[in-house]
Amino acid sequence: MPRPLTVVLIAGAAVLAKRAMRRRINAAPLWPLPALDEPVSGRGRLATVTRKVLVTERTEPAEGVVRLRLEGTGLPAWQPGAHVDLVLPSGLVRQYSLCGDPADTDAYTVSTRLVEGGRGGSREVHEQLHEGTEIEIRGPRNRFPLADAPAYVFVAGGIGITPVLPMLRAAEAAGADWRLLYCGRSRATLPYLDEIEKLGSRVTVVAEDEAGRPALGFLAEVPEETAVYCCGPDGLMDAVTAAMPAGRTPYLERFSPAAAGGGGPFELELRRTGRTVTVAADQSVLAAVRGALPGVAYSCEQGFCGTCQQRVLEGEIDHRDELLTDAERGDSMLICVSRCAGERLVLDL
Repeated sequence: MPRPLTVVLIAGAAVLAKRAMRRRINAAPLWPLPALDEPVSGRGRLATVTRKVLVTERTEPAEGVVRLRLEGTGLPAWQPGAHVDLVLPSGLVRQYSLCGDPADTDAYTVSTRLVEGGRGGSREVHEQLHEGTEIEIRGPRNRFPLADAPAYVFVAGGIGITPVLPMLRAAEAAGADWRLLYCGRSRATLPYLDEIEKLGSRVTVVAEDEAGRPALGFLAEVPEETAVYCCGPDGLMDAVTAAMPAGRTPYLERFSPAAAGGGGPFELELRRTGRTVTVAADQSVLAAVRGALPGVAYSCEQGFCGTCQQRVLEGEIDHRDELLTDAERGDSMLICVSRCAGERLVLDL
């Protein structure tokens, strides 16, 4: 039997703990909370398995481009078009296409171009990721898969060659008919150019400082059974889309932020905290929310990583992300890029 003094001490500690917890709850910015379901912030995304990998090789396949070999254990298999999230030392999360060999089960290969005046991710890769650096990755995921087709046309601009490289190898191995238009500012800025040119006459390289912008008129004559893939700057992808036959669209890979603004202002209610804010036409929902709740989690600000996913209780959503499934879009949104399609939105915050 426990001694009376021990019982008294245990009971006293429980009372003190209960009082401390009540003080913390009453002081919390999210108190009082209505009787709502558990929020979905980042659910299914933050839970994605994070793996540690080691940078074992770093090379420069073109001016302003670094290539990293990331070795790890138990790396999932992947198919051409897949990308991984790199969790950088600062905590930033950025997405990079896998450009190595899917048969290499011990490592992933990614390449990134330094973007001057960007949001800092590419500079951190260039300045801080060297041989011997350990980082975390998530994924891979694939929203740019290679479709089954008898023939392909690939158009790549600069660093946009990275997801296309494994596709070229796969198309060649399958015996499919294919051709590649590879373009950029200059030959010195085109990564993997030596490897590309070894593929022979089906490759056309256009360096703008030598020949100007690439001619895309041939796309209007592409047979219906030919799949067209494009990755590169937004201007190139827009031009390829415009050059396609009527009623047809190419497969595109975009890693640039979606437009978080656009459209009119709308009212945003944060149901749990009882606050209402106005989201301006040129403002993201994330920015408006963080004005009221600075601690709300976010990372990529591009609609890719899912950290800012929130449940929507009321209102019509204008989805602009590149991640959520159709089922998830029914009652949640990524507040870094998506908006309200009407005049009022209610979030579970």
